[in-house]
Amino acid sequence: MANKFYGTGRRKKSVARVYLVAGTGKITVNKRDIDDYFGLETLKTIIRQPLTATENTEKFDVLVNVHGGGLAGQAGAIRHGIARALLQADAENRPALKAEGYLTRDPRMKERKKYGLKKARRAPQFSKR
Repeated sequence: MANKFYGTGRRKKSVARVYLVAGTGKITVNKRDIDDYFGLETLKTIIRQPLTATENTEKFDVLVNVHGGGLAGQAGAIRHGIARALLQADAENRPALKAEGYLTRDPRMKERKKYGLKKARRAPQFSKR
């Protein structure tokens, strides 16, 4: 068995490089503990979802380098990366991860701004006079 498993995760503008190392279940994001990096408990649960689905919470230490986007996008990218790395670790994890949809890259991106508009669809305020 190899000692390190790698997975790249993406969501919106965020890219996460995830490494799984045999350990006790410690999650480190950008050289900081998960509790220091993410304030919201919902984001932490999002990140742990693939590990709980495959019952690997205590088997691996997770090392993450993530950049781009906001915290929610980064959490989604980390989840995607962890799922891909778990697939590398053991191919038998695939049905559990696929059923929950953790292997699918979320394609939703920010829509581009159009000329004459304030945002992608927001038109300037109408003035009669």
